[in-house]
Amino acid sequence: MPTSSKQPSNHLTDLSKFIYGTTRLGDDKIPFADRVQMAHVAMETGVWFHTSHQYGDALKVLRTAFDADRKRVPRMFFKIGWSSIEELRKTIRQNIEPIGIDQMDIGQLCLGGELAEEFASGGKCYDDFRKLRDEGLVNRFVVEIFPWTSKAPLQALQAGYPQGVIDGYIFYLNPLQRFASNELWDLLQQRGEPIVAMRTVSGGDVHRLRDVPGAAWKDYLQKRAVEVAPLYDRSGCKTWPEFCVRFAFSFPQVRATVGATSRPENLRAFLDAVKIIKPLPSDIQSEIIAMQRRWSDETDVHAEPWSM
Repeated sequence: MPTSSKQPSNHLTDLSKFIYGTTRLGDDKIPFADRVQMAHVAMETGVWFHTSHQYGDALKVLRTAFDADRKRVPRMFFKIGWSSIEELRKTIRQNIEPIGIDQMDIGQLCLGGELAEEFASGGKCYDDFRKLRDEGLVNRFVVEIFPWTSKAPLQALQAGYPQGVIDGYIFYLNPLQRFASNELWDLLQQRGEPIVAMRTVSGGDVHRLRDVPGAAWKDYLQKRAVEVAPLYDRSGCKTWPEFCVRFAFSFPQVRATVGATSRPENLRAFLDAVKIIKPLPSDIQSEIIAMQRRWSDETDVHAEPWSM
């Protein structure tokens, strides 16, 4: 078993600090041409993209944008899974073929069923992941974590199985959400495992989530916004994206934050927030960390899958 380390590893150090999430590119309520234009705007910034064949017709939008400017095709994360190596290979093809590329920079492993069991127990999935890498289909792997899936990566990390195969871990990490169980979070911190923080602003400005009925897609987010808004107000941050980015990057092993938008001005706000990153005031950061430990024990680890 590898020794523990509090120093962040060198994995995933080539990521852009902000990664453009493409969920909104799959929203058919937005005119197709507008979505293609948004893809071009994001491509011109040089940031990495995060996408999935599950995001409506986002891959069709990306293909249209990429075919118009192949020199600017970004480096990308793709969601792949689920319960068997056969399904995993299928989802790899479902993601790369529609956009006209032959490999993925990073595969985000969404593990369930047999694959999750093998991951936890050091099973054959690790040889399968190595084979995919050796074949050139997937260059690197990160493991997706939710509160209801934290057990398998916790067991795997405790035994040291992912070393040399898995390059990092990806989950919702923002002031209102920390979607790794407390025990897994502590181990990730102890070992300095690379983290990619998803859902940068947790669905919108904290005041809107707190004050506007229906703005928070679940009641728990509105309740958390009530607790976090006073911290934001006294933080000195000029924008909610700045506050969220500073929170995430206060953890030294966070490599990037993934945020989605269909509006160029919001993309600019994200990019402005990552230009100069400094930690939040220590008292505010500590208060959020304490809240998240409480939220995890009280709510997150008891939640039904996909209910949060």
